[in-house]
Order: sequence, then structure tokens, then C-alpha cells
Amino acid sequence: MQSLLLNSIEIFFKLIYFLIFIRIILSWLPGLNQSSLGVFIYNITEPILGPVRHMIDKSPIGGGMMLDFSPIIALFLMNIVSMVLKSIVTMIF
Repeated sequence: MQSLLLNSIEIFFKLIYFLIFIRIILSWLPGLNQSSLGVFIYNITEPILGPVRHMIDKSPIGGGMMLDFSPIIALFLMNIVSMVLKSIVTMIF
């Protein structure tokens, strides 16, 4: 049971990491952002990136930045959440 949960957590976070990286690449290719693939990836990743972007915009350092650092920060935070979840699963089982 423990290995199934740990593998599920790993697969879930790798999938989200991959989709965020695809979104970064799509942001460099303007025409693909509005494609059905671009809209799908946007809809999947925005619930993660949106709140992070909002936190950055509200901070004294982040207000008015031209570059969007929310994917980097989101990946960092997701890595921490993944490690915490794996630790919890390991302690429980």
C-alpha cells in the first residue's frame, strides 16, 4: 500500500511539473497559447500558478515585475509539498 501511494504521489507531481514546463514553452510561442492544447494546459496549471502569481504581485519585491517567476516558485513549493506528503505516507505505513 505504501509503495502504491508513494508512486501515485510521484506520478501526480511529475505530471504537474511536466505541464508547467509545457506551459512555459507555450508562452514563448504566441500562436500555440490559443490552441486547444494551450487552453487545456492553461486550465490545468492556472489553479497552481494563479495563487503564486497573486502572492508575488502583492509582495513589495514582486510588484511590477516584467518576468513571471510564478512557475519557478510553484515548482519549488510543489517539491516541498511532495516531500511532506511522501514523509507522511512513510510514517503512516
